[in-house]
Amino acid sequence: MRLILTDRKAIAEGTMAFWFRPVPALTFTAGQFGDFTLTDPPRTDRKGNTRTFSLASSPSNDQIMIATRLRDSAFKESLRTIRLGTAVEFMGPMGSFTLPKDASRPAVFLTGGIGITPVRSIVEHATQAALEHKLFVFYSNRTRATTAFLEDFQAWGPQNPNLRFIPTLTDEA
Repeated sequence: MRLILTDRKAIAEGTMAFWFRPVPALTFTAGQFGDFTLTDPPRTDRKGNTRTFSLASSPSNDQIMIATRLRDSAFKESLRTIRLGTAVEFMGPMGSFTLPKDASRPAVFLTGGIGITPVRSIVEHATQAALEHKLFVFYSNRTRATTAFLEDFQAWGPQNPNLRFIPTLTDEA
């Protein structure tokens, strides 16, 4: 499947989000992931032109979002610099890290750093769809500046009475 890069922005210190429009539309379950392949990247290395990313957006959204820490790799540098409108190949969705069908079973997430991306997808979708699942999200980061999606989770709290969001910072008082 082809995805078109439509936007990108820094979402935390050293972390960037990327938005893609799927062609054709993509159906997935919140919490899934896929393989993203740059077909003609400006840089490449021995790891190749494909990386796996969790889908960080809700399946209800018309665009797919991923997020990543920016490390010194040819893939991430290429993704950061290719022009908007560039096509990227996508294989997926894959994975079963999703909410249980039984809403009476609470979901507890213990995550840190960029590991929040599949949880973000799940919580955004649960909030949009007013799902009855009780959600407990424990999210640890070093500093507020390096905490991706903090504002999203804080905004969803008042919208979703079933969400308990517990952020922690390990390098701040």
